Amino acid sequence: MKFYPVKQALALLCVSLPIAVYASPAPTATAASPSWLTQQINKNPEVIAAKENLNAVFSLTEGQKKALYNPELATDVSREGQFNNFTIGINQTIDLWDKRDQRSKKADFQLVQAKQTFSYLIQEKTAEALKALVNYQKSQMQAKIAREKEQQLDTLLNLVAKRQQAGDVSQVDAELTSLSLSQTLNTSAQAQVQLANAKAKVIELMPDWTSSIQILPTQGIAIDRYKIDEQTTRQWLNQHPLVQIAKLQWQISKSDAYQALLATKADPTFGVNAGKTNNDNTLGLSFSMPLNMRNDYSSEARAANQQAVAVESQLQSVLRKQKFAIQATTESVLAYKNHYQRWQKLMQGRDKRIADLLQKQWRSGDMNTREYLLALQQRAEGLLAGIELQSQFKLSQIDWLLAIGQIDVALKSLK
Repeated sequence: MKFYPVKQALALLCVSLPIAVYASPAPTATAASPSWLTQQINKNPEVIAAKENLNAVFSLTEGQKKALYNPELATDVSREGQFNNFTIGINQTIDLWDKRDQRSKKADFQLVQAKQTFSYLIQEKTAEALKALVNYQKSQMQAKIAREKEQQLDTLLNLVAKRQQAGDVSQVDAELTSLSLSQTLNTSAQAQVQLANAKAKVIELMPDWTSSIQILPTQGIAIDRYKIDEQTTRQWLNQHPLVQIAKLQWQISKSDAYQALLATKADPTFGVNAGKTNNDNTLGLSFSMPLNMRNDYSSEARAANQQAVAVESQLQSVLRKQKFAIQATTESVLAYKNHYQRWQKLMQGRDKRIADLLQKQWRSGDMNTREYLLALQQRAEGLLAGIELQSQFKLSQIDWLLAIGQIDVALKSLK
């Protein structure tokens, strides 16, 4: 499979993010630095737990680098006739095959893997927080449109009532307006609930956030600093934390296989002892070696080697899956960009003109109430469609950054 051409993504993201990954802040908004967002992410209980797990791996790595065998104290006391005999000595098993070195290498792989796992968790939680903010912005705009439509229909209902008294409109017009208002009241209530839920989600992910805090500058992330081509995309793929985790797991499994092979080789034990027997001083040396005759542990070594082959296949699966993820998110961004820009061109300056024209046509009698209500509904649906397109466009950008593993890099580029 070849990579999806992503040179167009450069122009795409340069256009999209300056539109803002979030709504433009109020004049009194406080710009939050990337470090502020990082601090908020670090308060997440999952991140705190992952950090402690990472510390545990640090401790385990330190232990795995120490000597494999400790010295052993050996004593013996006996009585022979009128003599008390005793010996005391030290035994030490020798790491003849340098098994400690393999344990140390495996520990290093595990530590790097734990760091990559933690790094990707931070990126995932950052993406989750950014998406929550996008959804909050969408809910804000949806609730605003619902309120505006509710106010429009309130005003219209009053006008219809006056015109009905004057004989300009019929009772049917008043009933249709009331029905439209009742539907809008339900929509408005749902929009308010959705907004409250979206705000709660943002605060859950960023405890110190308030609506006056601007997470990203108005110009958005400077994506244009990236050189986006097939070679760069392949580099992002190979450096992606999920791919690195899979590669390190393969290294760990190969280390396990080699350790299992070394386990088939016995390590000798040497000892030195001194004591007294029959009132005579004694000094002795000892040697022992396990004989792997009944069990040579070759089955375990073979199983570990087979497991390493399986993990290598899993690595290829992760590479393939991530490659498709990059392709899919790139195509998604391009699709949303195309349709959102078309929507912008269609609606540019038309929103207010349409509203004014519709009201003028209805007041002059060139449009009946049924047509006016239908036109108002179509206008609202058009605006909501644009909000949804914009939201999906922004969410697809976040998905793309996560797919290439560059969310943390993108945030660090902010000033």
